[in-house]
This record gives sequence, C-alpha cells and structure tokens, in this order.
Amino acid sequence: MTEPTQAPRAVLADDERLMREQLRSRIQEVWPELQIVGEAKNGLEAVALTRELKPDLVFLDIRMPGLTGVEAARQIAQLPDDDEWLVPEIVFITAYDEYAVEAFEQGVCDYVLKPAERERLALTVQRIQKRLAARQGDGEAHSGEANPSLGTLQQLLHRLQAGPQGSAPRYLQWIQASVGQTIQMVAVQDILFFISDEKYTRVQTAQFEALIRKPIKELVDELDPELFWQIHRSTLVNVKAIAGISRDFRGRQLVGVKGLDEKLEVSRSYTHLFKGM
Repeated sequence: MTEPTQAPRAVLADDERLMREQLRSRIQEVWPELQIVGEAKNGLEAVALTRELKPDLVFLDIRMPGLTGVEAARQIAQLPDDDEWLVPEIVFITAYDEYAVEAFEQGVCDYVLKPAERERLALTVQRIQKRLAARQGDGEAHSGEANPSLGTLQQLLHRLQAGPQGSAPRYLQWIQASVGQTIQMVAVQDILFFISDEKYTRVQTAQFEALIRKPIKELVDELDPELFWQIHRSTLVNVKAIAGISRDFRGRQLVGVKGLDEKLEVSRSYTHLFKGM
C-alpha cells in the first residue's frame, strides 16, 4: 500500500507582522495543503527556523533586519541536506523589481511582488509544486550527491547581494504602510512627504496619512534623490509636490506642499537646495 504523501511545509519571513498575516492568508487561499510551520520577523530567525524545522519552502522578504532576505537565502543554501531533507525552495517577497526579474530568469527560485496578488501567487505556487514533485521523484536527490540547483542558486544570490552592475540604481517603488488597522501598499510617486518622530515615520499622500517604522536615514538610501529631497534630518519631500518656499517671522525657510496647508521646515543644513528659488 502506498504511503500518503506528506503535506509540504513552509517558513514565512517578513519583518512586518501584518504583511506576514496578509501573505499567510493569501497562501492559504491558493495552497490550502501547505503547512506554515514557522514565522520569522528577521533574517536571522528565518535561518534558525529553517535549520530547526527543515521545511520544503521558505518565503523570504528581501528587506529585513539582522540579515536581508538575500543574505538569509545564502545561509540557507549552505545548510547541509541529507537523506531526509533537501535545501528548501526559495521564494522572495519584494517590492523591488530588479530582484524579482533576476530571480525569475534564473528559474532556481521564485518571487512575489508586494502587494501579493492572488493570481501571481497562484502562478508561483504552481511552479513550486512542480519543482517539489520533481525533487520527490528524483532518486539521485537523496543519494548524498549535491543538489544540482544549489550552485546556480548560490551564483544568483551572489549577484543579488552585489546588486545590478552596469545599470542605473534601482529605487523603492512601493511602501507598505499602516493605515488604521490595515496595511496598504503606497506608490512612492504618490507620496508628498515623509516626517519622522522618535518611533514612527509619517507617510503623507494627497488622500490619506499612514505610518511606517522605517527611519528617514534608511529611506534616504532607498529613494530616488532626484525625486525626494531631504530638507531636515526628519523630513523628506517629493520635489514634484513643492508648491513654493516662504519664510516665517524667525527667518526660517518653509516648504509649501501642493494641496495641503501644512508647511515643512527646512533646516540650515539644507537651505542650499533652494538658492535661486
């Protein structure tokens, strides 16, 4: 009598709790048999859970503290496999198109662009199911020989870690932000400005206000400097949203924002941006 095939198992890693919940819910819709056996909120936890739980599949957010998704994937790819377990399939969760395209073209891992759409996730699930089925049916994969895709995966991860070469830098296109009790994906081009306090960064669009935990010092490196200018240690403004520059009674420069009454203070370190304006 043939033994029933064990349901595949997965670890899910994303530093945003609500994003993990959203992705887990979408995965359960398109792949109800998949068991989410562990969740990690950073890259270090993702590696530790993979080592401990030995899943068939790991979903890794590209941007995580401790270790990035790429760094975590490199460590996971180096974990020793045995007669009972192979290094898991990798699916990147990302808002960065350059990672996604590269991973897709190599075919040794897959990707889900944020926000996770049901149709795109279903396609990823089909690909992963085929690869897992092929691995189960491959007797050589359990004979102690090296995983044939491992070398290719390591090469891909090395290139992702180094970043695209010979091309213009790629910048953040989407922000995942808390709006009330929900998570929304906000197009960067629609954001008027970012302002940070001690704990959160306010994301302001023409329609609504949202919050993220990412500080300004990180956003500066991830946003196109030709689109967003830093005008204060706690403020980034969309150049296209600037309505004009004025001064208050103390002589401070203030940036007016299109469609809003709010004024953004310019610190002395950044007044040179507006010379001649």
